[in-house]
Amino acid sequence: MSKENKKEKKLKEDNNEKELIVKKEKIHKERRGKWLRQTSLTILLIAVIVAACIGINLFVEDKNFADFDVTEDKIYSLSDMSKSIIDSIDKEVDIKLVNMNESVEDFANKYNSENNKIKVEVITDVTSRPDLTDEYGITADTSIIIIECGDKQKTLTSYDLYTTDYTTYQTKDITEEAITNAILDVTTEEKPVIYNLTGHNKYDSNYLYYFSEDLAQEAYDYKDLDLLTSGSVPDDCAVLMMTTLAEDITEAERDAILKYIDKGGKIVLFTDPNTSGKSLPNFQKVLDEYGISISEGVMLEQDSDKMLYGTASAILVTVSPYTSVTSETNMNINACFMSPGKIDIADSEKLEELGVESEILATTSENSFYRTDFSLTSGSKTDSDEDMPSATVGALLKKKIDDDKTSEMIVYSNNIFITNLQIQLSAQYYSYALDFYNNEDLAINSIAYLTERDNMITIRKDTENTAYTVTEQQNIIILTIIFAIPVFIIIIGIIVWQVRRRKK
Repeated sequence: MSKENKKEKKLKEDNNEKELIVKKEKIHKERRGKWLRQTSLTILLIAVIVAACIGINLFVEDKNFADFDVTEDKIYSLSDMSKSIIDSIDKEVDIKLVNMNESVEDFANKYNSENNKIKVEVITDVTSRPDLTDEYGITADTSIIIIECGDKQKTLTSYDLYTTDYTTYQTKDITEEAITNAILDVTTEEKPVIYNLTGHNKYDSNYLYYFSEDLAQEAYDYKDLDLLTSGSVPDDCAVLMMTTLAEDITEAERDAILKYIDKGGKIVLFTDPNTSGKSLPNFQKVLDEYGISISEGVMLEQDSDKMLYGTASAILVTVSPYTSVTSETNMNINACFMSPGKIDIADSEKLEELGVESEILATTSENSFYRTDFSLTSGSKTDSDEDMPSATVGALLKKKIDDDKTSEMIVYSNNIFITNLQIQLSAQYYSYALDFYNNEDLAINSIAYLTERDNMITIRKDTENTAYTVTEQQNIIILTIIFAIPVFIIIIGIIVWQVRRRKK
């Protein structure tokens, strides 16, 4: 090959090499430019997302929107009863939260979201509010909720927001119950007075303590009434409550109750069957006004799905959802009656003569039976027992006095179900009779009906949420899930990104 050809070849190779270098530099510049553009866009996008999150959070915090509650039982939402009460309030209510934690603040804001007449104020510096320090004697370390309406106020401390379940010894959160009842207390002009007839009762007031507390929490004024000392049922009596008698009432007490009925009085009767067979003519005279009687025998159950485990006398009675008392709940509910009797209601002709209309509130199952031989200890039906399907154990009687007055009685052939009698569930656990199923709801709703407080007739949510306390080992596991696993995922992502980058 000639020198000229070699020279020409060398020149071409040099030119090709230069073109290759230029091409590589161009590709490198394009890649670097593309990386810079992508990185800039990524940073810009992150900045926009962060700014949007901050803006949304500030907006939501300013507006105090209610949190979304995705729990099955809606334990972080207001119950239907609270909503019904709050919606009906037309007065200005102020909730002042002094040094309370964030969870209480969040919950209090739900009341404002439900009704804007309820204002929530968070106070973290009590020195700026000398009016509160003077009136309530609070200090910088005080944690307190102050609920005010006009000249009425009520205070709650942190201790009022929790209670202890002495069957399990767990701490339970009752924040909603405490705040709702406090609001109801300060906004109620006149509390209906419930008088409990005393003097001849089988169960003393200690057995009704929790039930009386429930009534007080729902803004009822609960009082004992001895007719032998008072002489008559007080004019302010909204409902006269009668419970199982250990002996008959006197003629004077009978006549006082009959006069109360003639005035259109309301009665709620919780009575166990008269298993002792004692003569109660004066008490029966009161029942005769409504055309009813209570059996001396008891109802027992054969259906295992309608009784507490292995206990034929602890019957799950069916409460009708279609009665005047229960229709507001919009739910089927069960109550647990312990050794109930049966209610015998006069025939339609006799009821018409008395001017009485009746509604069946609660019944036993199709497989229940009736027992009068109390020497029998077996829970199974014997030849001496009587089949008694769907026996009436709860009823509403409306007695027309005249065109302007109607007396009403709600009667349940069981008293134990509203008491705090301890029912043993096993060797380790027991429960109070009032706490079984919807026992509390049934009893309080009955009184709410008689006092015409329809907004109080509801199924009460179990707001007593158990506080979860973790062990040290559980805490380590939780922290690992929260922090270590996300960090591990990020590291794996970086490694994968580097490997793919090197392959290019």
